[in-house]
Amino acid sequence: MKKHTPKIIPLPTKAQVLEFILESPGKVGKREISRAFNLNAEQRPMLRQIMKDLEQEGSIQRGHKRKVHKPGLLPEVAVLEITGADAEGELLARPLNWHPEDPEARDMPPPRIYVLPVRQGLSAVGIGDKILARLQATGDYSYEARVLKALASAPARVLGMLDTGVNGLLLRPTDKRDKQDYLVARGDAGTAGPGDLVEAELLPGRRFGLRQAKVTENLGSMGNPKAVSLVAIHSHGIPCQFAQDALEQAEQAKGVTELGTRADLRDIPLVTIDGSDARDFDDAVWAEPSEDGGWHCLVAIADVAHYVQTGDALDQTAYERGNSVYFPDRVVPMLPEKLSNGWCSLRPDEDRPCMAVHFWIDAEGRKIRHQFVRGLMRSVARLTYEQVQAAIEGVPDLAVAPLMDSVIGPLYGAYKALRAYRDERGALNIEIPERKVLIGEKGEVLGIVPRTSLDSHKLIEEFMVTANVCAAETLEQHHTPCMYRVHDEPTLERVDSLREFLKSLNLTIATGALRAQNFNSVLARVKDTPNEHLVNQVVLRTQAQALYGPENRGHFGLGLHRYAHFTSPIRRYADLLVHRALIRALKLGPEGLQDEQGNELEAIGEHISMTERRAAAAERDAIERYTTQFLADRVGATFAGRISSATRFGLFVELDETGASGLVPISTLPDDFYVHEEARHALVGRKGRREFQVGQRVTVIMRQADPVTGGMLFELVPNGTMRPAARPPKSSPFDRSYGDDDEGDGIERPSSLGRKPRGDRVEEEEGPRKHFTPLRVGGVKNKAFNKTGGKKLERAGKKRVVRFEPGTTGRRKKDAGTTES
Repeated sequence: MKKHTPKIIPLPTKAQVLEFILESPGKVGKREISRAFNLNAEQRPMLRQIMKDLEQEGSIQRGHKRKVHKPGLLPEVAVLEITGADAEGELLARPLNWHPEDPEARDMPPPRIYVLPVRQGLSAVGIGDKILARLQATGDYSYEARVLKALASAPARVLGMLDTGVNGLLLRPTDKRDKQDYLVARGDAGTAGPGDLVEAELLPGRRFGLRQAKVTENLGSMGNPKAVSLVAIHSHGIPCQFAQDALEQAEQAKGVTELGTRADLRDIPLVTIDGSDARDFDDAVWAEPSEDGGWHCLVAIADVAHYVQTGDALDQTAYERGNSVYFPDRVVPMLPEKLSNGWCSLRPDEDRPCMAVHFWIDAEGRKIRHQFVRGLMRSVARLTYEQVQAAIEGVPDLAVAPLMDSVIGPLYGAYKALRAYRDERGALNIEIPERKVLIGEKGEVLGIVPRTSLDSHKLIEEFMVTANVCAAETLEQHHTPCMYRVHDEPTLERVDSLREFLKSLNLTIATGALRAQNFNSVLARVKDTPNEHLVNQVVLRTQAQALYGPENRGHFGLGLHRYAHFTSPIRRYADLLVHRALIRALKLGPEGLQDEQGNELEAIGEHISMTERRAAAAERDAIERYTTQFLADRVGATFAGRISSATRFGLFVELDETGASGLVPISTLPDDFYVHEEARHALVGRKGRREFQVGQRVTVIMRQADPVTGGMLFELVPNGTMRPAARPPKSSPFDRSYGDDDEGDGIERPSSLGRKPRGDRVEEEEGPRKHFTPLRVGGVKNKAFNKTGGKKLERAGKKRVVRFEPGTTGRRKKDAGTTES
């Protein structure tokens, strides 16, 4: 009988093993690989060596129970830091150490990690805590983390207002996301007392009852009108004190007295055009008709690089701040006022050094050529937007009348050509109303009014955009490192979501590669219709967020292939870097960009993108707090508004009168089971099919306005019936309601407080203004409970079903220290 010889299975190659691991949906081990390739026991040691080689090469990464996976993914157990919360209240975390071995993964941000509710018996965790967690992949580059152990208490410090308590003082946090009070013993309050705004350090706390805190800094009375912006400054970590050596350097700065190698621009009648309340004037403009029917334009910018040089004290503080921050009652400048309002301000009839660009455009607004110079200029007039607008409309005042033919007329002619070219290339044209807070001499809120958009604003905007394009083109032509202003096209996921939403309105958007014009076509179709506001908001939310970086990816919103910020070096560090790069590329002086800084542009871009987002968040926070303060004595009044956001826990309504945004908790909606249809931006009743959609007009009653947290709660008026908006007797602004307390949501609005437009007002959307706080049940944060009676949320694809039990209130019990939902 012939002896059977077992068939020899060839050993897979290293490439085959790697391909199998990379294509596997999860983690795999030697057993799974052996089965896949039908390997026998004798071949497994050789497989082990192949896997060891792949791990040493960095092609794979070993995880829990010696399973392997593609690099860049997270291990099954990791130390995380809780960094914030999303719009629905889920805590977000990031790996404490994100150093993936794969070179491609190093350039990627860490995956998005959602922290699951803490199981009973473990301490509650919050923003700032470090945790040991078990991770499970839930989708494309996202994870869920189950807390195993809290490693550190958080936050270390808290900002709040002191109030009278039973056994001492109570510290009420100004942050809406922090739902608990803190106990301050009499001896730990220092000189602070009830009503004072303080910063406190959290003490090692008890497991039960209120945590204790010790006051470290008394910031003054919360009743002081200026406390509103002070809260925003401290809450968002805005640096507001200059180092002594930076102040001394600014004091020692001197103007340029001799022309030297600079171009003499003093005979050109340049003018500055700013807001009536502006104190720094960092750009000037001029234009004249050219022989070919086009225009010769000039934009001159303060030469900040002359005063702030790489690595000096002023440069370090400017980098730290990243940008100026504008509040209704104050400005936190990037540079000391001695420079920002002094030597770097283009005051009339005073010689000032500048970086300037001449550009020539044809009659249709297309740029023909440009030239940069480093010069010395003298402004002939400081004009306001209102003055110039009146002059354009044929009513110049005494200051503007002499400049009509030589300055205003040519400027407006060049603007019309530039505007025509903007329309031709299809820059994104989203119309979202902005609001302005009017502040009195004593810091009180006088009113909140719509921010007007004038042709004079747009004139400056178009001149600045063109100058910015010139800067980016010049640096590319000279192969010099450039800090680009990048605005990517929207992601496919966001566009698909928009397309699905538009389908519900019987609207369509083009397929394939999109341009800004495609979005403009949609917006044009809803112009002057009931859906205009809704569609503008959803289109804005679809856009990517703009950022700074050394890689040119174009500017989608402006329809430009290359773009860099050049026109505001007083208030943006990115512009200062571009000035230095131009000086280096064109050999205009010794203050050019240094190699060391040029090699760090990527890291610098990440930092100043962060400081820009920080400033925008602080500015929004201040406006919302001022608005709440303004409306605090109108609790019980009725307001008209429209739904600005629909979430699984309620509706956010924006008031017509002030633009204020507040929450209508889902527990106050008509009895039903409400389904959150994300694609349609709506809450829909499962039984009655009653629908609440973004953009829908409603009437609400204000139920709570808390000046300490800036939060407002509304209740829908049945059938939209208006009630008399009588003002009730004014109560103490520090009275606290323990009802449903939540924060606002909505779209990103351009943060142009006190500044002039710079051409990218519609370029970005950061998402929700604030985050819905994870609810605490029995002292444990738990997103599985909502404000409708504690029933669990069910996820089904993109729909989120909220089970609502009529009769539940969701009110916090003050004595128990809990919030039931």
